[in-house]
Amino acid sequence: MRKINPFPALLAAVALAVLGFTVDNEYYLGVAVIIMIHSLNATGLNILLGYTGIISIGQAAFFGLGAYISGVLSATYGWNPLMTFPVSFAGSFIIAYVIGWPVLRLHGHYLAMATLGFGMIVYILMNEMDFITGGPSGLMGIGDIEFLGLYFGLDQAYFVLMSVYFVIVLFLLELFDKSFLHYKLKFIKSSESASNSYGLDTVQTKLLVFAFVAGFTALNGSLYAFFAHFISPVSFSLKYSIELVAMATVGGLGYITGGVIGAVILGLVPELFASAEDYEMLIYGGLLAVCVMFVPGGIAGTLSGLRKKNVRS
Repeated sequence: MRKINPFPALLAAVALAVLGFTVDNEYYLGVAVIIMIHSLNATGLNILLGYTGIISIGQAAFFGLGAYISGVLSATYGWNPLMTFPVSFAGSFIIAYVIGWPVLRLHGHYLAMATLGFGMIVYILMNEMDFITGGPSGLMGIGDIEFLGLYFGLDQAYFVLMSVYFVIVLFLLELFDKSFLHYKLKFIKSSESASNSYGLDTVQTKLLVFAFVAGFTALNGSLYAFFAHFISPVSFSLKYSIELVAMATVGGLGYITGGVIGAVILGLVPELFASAEDYEMLIYGGLLAVCVMFVPGGIAGTLSGLRKKNVRS
């Protein structure tokens, strides 16, 4: 196993600490929370697409499932928010495992279309099952997270909570990036037939990774629900799935920091171009096209290549 590099997690910790101490505007701290959630979702997709070769265009569905599971249990049934997190993870894990059993036997655009179809079905159910989800009007009354008498409801408090979670996840992802599992997934991605010949159960491995990332994305959805206190289907549409693909690709597929870099850059687009909201997807598409044509390794891949080149010279 390669030496663990704690630099990404430490850099994130320092940057978030500086932001927390220097910015007292709750709106900007709220934007930072949303970008952290985007980063984690994009990183989860990166593990599927960049490490395992699973083309999923339905991640918004799992994000929404987590948000609605926690939101409904909290707002409708009065559950303690913390108790909803394991249900959110387990529920999405099981759903992903069940649909992944037939779907992950597909490859290429067939797999992409299958995950796209799943995402569309979930989105339709969120809209039509208004007796549970509130339908297009959304679900209101989602409370605050409470832990040891502390309430994480205001943006500043939630920023601290998300920052701690974000840094811990980054460090765990760094451990994953240096583990045997990382190389196992890359081997499966490069050649499933060769992996099978070496005795690796490629279908089961991909299935577990797909389900775990779904559960992880659902946890992020739960955190989003308790941050926003209101959720509606529009936040979990195909548009968001495409945005995650763009974030992971622009940041750099196959690099742990790729999802974070892409989410920071593309997550700021709505803020920087607020007056051009109708052209938001055009901007996403343009950045994605430029990246694929001129920087195929993404920003993280380009930076890694430059660093290796400097080391050799």
